[in-house]
Amino acid sequence: MTRFGKAVLAGVAAIGLGMSSAQAALSVSGSVGGAPTGTIRFNFDDLPLGTAGGASTAVNSTDQIIVNITTNGQAVQGSATGVYAAPFLSGGNGTGFGLGGSNQADGVNATTYLTSGSTGSVAAAQVELVLPFTATYFGILWGSVDSYNTLFFYDGATLVGSVTGSDVTASPNGNQGVNGTLYVNIESTLGFNRVVARSSSFAFEFDNVALSAAPIPAPASLALLGLGLLGLGAVRRGRRARA
Repeated sequence: MTRFGKAVLAGVAAIGLGMSSAQAALSVSGSVGGAPTGTIRFNFDDLPLGTAGGASTAVNSTDQIIVNITTNGQAVQGSATGVYAAPFLSGGNGTGFGLGGSNQADGVNATTYLTSGSTGSVAAAQVELVLPFTATYFGILWGSVDSYNTLFFYDGATLVGSVTGSDVTASPNGNQGVNGTLYVNIESTLGFNRVVARSSSFAFEFDNVALSAAPIPAPASLALLGLGLLGLGAVRRGRRARA
């Protein structure tokens, strides 16, 4: 099952990057429900497929995230065996993330999403999100969660915290089915304006990012989590084939 309200003391230096670091407490919770109300939402459907990246505009405001892609990360649709697998929408994960703030249907994500890629080195392949403002809340549709997926949070060049797949679920085993994708809500005691997704093996797939500059209330779906997951983490079917 997921780990609620886990405090992650993330004063960990970015290995080999020469970045300074500062300690932040990150509150991490994963659920089948989507982002809280009152957040700025991005679905990345306006990005070109491939490695170009670019500016992605929110579905419910004029704010933009700049997406920078390195090495074999890319914007993709569908799945490619051993390389990337589409996240799975369920329990309202797509609420408010469709065109104009409409709702996306449950099921395998059929729209554009981002994958970090991998070349076997944590720093070699990544997707960087340059945020439109300093945030303290970050929501993400995290597909087929693996232990070697990592989100790094920066304030400029300063690393303020990091979250791995193991912080999100007790069984980060790459499950590609309904129980393998979580909407992850992360709150930080320090502000951040850049988020970097890296993976030391294929791959870190994500979509439906939400932001807030101010703290937000926990989504009601967290209280109902145990009713819908049917043993999250114990289900190992559909594990990603490795290249």
